[in-house]
Amino acid sequence: MFVRKKPNRSGSTSVVIIDKRAGKVRYLKTIGVSSDSKEIEELFFQGKKWISQQKCERDMFLEHTRDIEEKEVVEKLLNKVENILLNGTQMILNPLFDNIGFTAIEDDILKHLVVSRICHPQSKVATVDYLKSYFDEDVELHKIYRYLDKLSDTQKDKIQEISVNHTRKVLGGKIGVVFYDVTTLYFETDFSDDLRKTGFSKDGKHSLPQVVLGLLVSDGGYPLAYSIHEGNKYEGYTMLPVVKEFVTKFDLKDFVVVADSGLMSKANIAELEQNGYRYIVGARIKNENKAVTEWILSRNKQDGAFYEYQKNTQCKLILGYSQQRAKKDAYNREKGIKRLEKEYKSGSITKNKINKRGYNKFLEISDNVEVKINYDKTREDEKWDGFKGYITNTDLSANNVYKQYSELWQVERAFRVTKGVLELRPMFHFTKKRIEAHVCICFVAYKVYKELERILKISDIKLSVDKVLSIAKTITTIKVKLQQSNETIVKTMILTEKQKSIARLFEVGFLENLR
Repeated sequence: MFVRKKPNRSGSTSVVIIDKRAGKVRYLKTIGVSSDSKEIEELFFQGKKWISQQKCERDMFLEHTRDIEEKEVVEKLLNKVENILLNGTQMILNPLFDNIGFTAIEDDILKHLVVSRICHPQSKVATVDYLKSYFDEDVELHKIYRYLDKLSDTQKDKIQEISVNHTRKVLGGKIGVVFYDVTTLYFETDFSDDLRKTGFSKDGKHSLPQVVLGLLVSDGGYPLAYSIHEGNKYEGYTMLPVVKEFVTKFDLKDFVVVADSGLMSKANIAELEQNGYRYIVGARIKNENKAVTEWILSRNKQDGAFYEYQKNTQCKLILGYSQQRAKKDAYNREKGIKRLEKEYKSGSITKNKINKRGYNKFLEISDNVEVKINYDKTREDEKWDGFKGYITNTDLSANNVYKQYSELWQVERAFRVTKGVLELRPMFHFTKKRIEAHVCICFVAYKVYKELERILKISDIKLSVDKVLSIAKTITTIKVKLQQSNETIVKTMILTEKQKSIARLFEVGFLENLR
């Protein structure tokens, strides 16, 4: 549209609005007629204003029409949404599970149970609901229970082999150090059996039946093997069987076994040496013979100092001193004494308090069950503050022995994560097969957890595993079914800044690019 000044025969001028389309001219409106030049210019201005108003109205109409059309399109699209999944965690963990090699098990139920254990640890009944509600996975409860028996019978060894082979690959082809420790897993029941027995509980559940779980991990804390024992079995008896089986099965050579002092006994040391295993074991320095204890107490208490004592031709005692450890020992003893003074101030003792605290060693109990604190023993105990000993048959330097032993926290962390994040215990299975299968699932879950931790580190994503999984739980996937083509369009929604911080984990080929 445009304004035209059209001269008339009478000498006047008409101001008209003209529209030209496809070579044809169409008169739309006459704004006015005048012979006065000023009025003509005013009419021309009015014509432009009219065109502007028409365009505005037309644009508003078109915009309104587009709004209606857009709403209709969106409504049609929403009506075609087939499903909305909260499967961000599954999209991260499934590829990790596959990349480790657990797909060799050829049973999707294991993957579902492992991913659920990491993301949403619940009972098997609740797991079925979780898999359907969040991942749209149909897994029947009776199939899960049937699989647990199959897992216990035939797949445990294969799973440990897959874990070991992957760990070897991660560590450059060699497993040089293995760390061993034990924990206890209790059951919410009053009934014991051949496996579940009452014993010393590391969870403080001494009245409940339990099993003893031994775990072997590599340098870096990657799980290698585990073993389950009767709940009343002395933890020192659990180490050698699992280590020997592991070494034989995987033809392990040139390795060092590292274990806590609680696992040390003369029999264990003798058997380690008999089998030609190199070892580093925490020493019970206060239980050594007189010659060794006198040597220990005669050492200078210099911070960071290490001393060596050759016990025999095969092994030596490494003694270290730390001011920080000395302060901690003194603090713990003082705290324990104050607790004793409070509990036994009356001079009497009840049955439930005997051996309840680690500092009852400072009590003197007479025949008539009267008690008093022996402060001479506390002063004697002070002499040992800051000392820590290690027994080894390696040729490693004292400092390296200390460093290797210090890595035992990797096993302790494994127990913390499996008991806490993965909710390994308490257990509500009661048959041996189901107990073993539950532990096996948690073993695989921890392996996947550790692999995610490794991937985050090498890809420079500065977030913890728990934080990443927390963010991933907010990421949704939308499935839209197209009626004409019967095709399903899938879109994962990564929108917020937090979600974008882990977006790389969702990229196709992300794991392959890290190799």
